[in-house]
Order: sequence, then C-alpha cells, then structure tokens
Amino acid sequence: MKTKIRKNIELGVLFGLICAVTLSFARFETRCDELREGVLRLHIIANSDSESDQQLKLAVRDEILKNSTDIFATCATVEDAIITAESKIDDINKIANNVLEQSGFDYEARVSVGDKYFDTREYDDFTLPAGTYKSLVVDLGDAKGKNWWCVVFPCICVPSASDNKLSDSVSNEAAKTAENAPKYKIKFKSMEIYEKIKKIFSKN
Repeated sequence: MKTKIRKNIELGVLFGLICAVTLSFARFETRCDELREGVLRLHIIANSDSESDQQLKLAVRDEILKNSTDIFATCATVEDAIITAESKIDDINKIANNVLEQSGFDYEARVSVGDKYFDTREYDDFTLPAGTYKSLVVDLGDAKGKNWWCVVFPCICVPSASDNKLSDSVSNEAAKTAENAPKYKIKFKSMEIYEKIKKIFSKN
C-alpha cells in the first residue's frame, strides 16, 4: 500500500514538473513570437566568400545604414517600417547598385522585402530567436556568400540611433528575454530546434 502511494506521489510530482516546464516554454515561445513580429531586419548577402566580395558587402552595408535612420525616422510601428521599406525598394536598390558600380563590379544588387528564416543570432548585447522574420533583403550578385544582418526597426544597428532599443517595439518582458540571452541559452536552442521542425513540416 505504501509503495503504491509513493508511486502515485512520484507520478504526481513528475506530472507537475512536466506541466511547469511546458507552461514555461509556452511563455517563452510567446515572447519569442513577439520579438519576431516586432522587428524589421536588414539582411545583406554577399556574391561569394571571396575577400573582395565580402568587403563590397560591407561597403553596401555602410551606405545603406547611412540612409536607414532617415528612411525609418517617421515610423512608429513595425508595420509602418515594413510599408516604408516596400515603398523605398527602388531607392535602396539604387544606393546598393551605385556602390557596386563605383567599386567596379559587374554584378547587380536586388532588394526585396519579405519573410526570411534565421537561426538564433546574437548582436552585441541582445539575441533574436530562430524563426521567420520580416526582412529587408539585399542580394548581391549570386548571393552565395556570407551574410551580414542587423535590425533597422527599431533602428538599433546604427551608431547615431543608439538610443533606440527593442522595448520601443515589443513589451519589456520580450525585450528582457532577448537582452538576458545567456540566461535563456538552452531555451533559445530548444526554440531553434522547434522552429526547424516546424519549417520542415511546413514544406510538406
């Protein structure tokens, strides 16, 4: 009888632990969803991994970032930023292609706004979880090289916009999740695995 009671207690504790872990992960997933939906990312993909192509990628980056603060200055929400980015595709494309032409490269840049999947990425003092993000994408030439990324809304990847922060577009709870990344390292990794599984099934 005592053995049966002990087993029931152990099962109860185990069930309670599973529920607690599941609930904790669900809350974490909600905050990750908010982070994904609250930012607009800039993604620049180099033509190749050659030194010259990688240097050119950074030159394009610098020129776009010089203009991004002004481009998104009047945006109050991520929705505003997405609409603005879509309306400025031709202007950004011109900026990128001017850099390519002036640098003597014979391939072109292609700018688009759309959904793009990212693994977990760290940037200075915050981390963004794996998943699909609305992104301003600049493909250079064959776009087969290493990429560079940052967040252009809220504009936190431009030195002159250093006063901006994630909490400008997401809740303080979600922002703290990104800023306290080491604390959530295991959860971020679990989320990345979860998102990759979702991505696989979404293709079927």
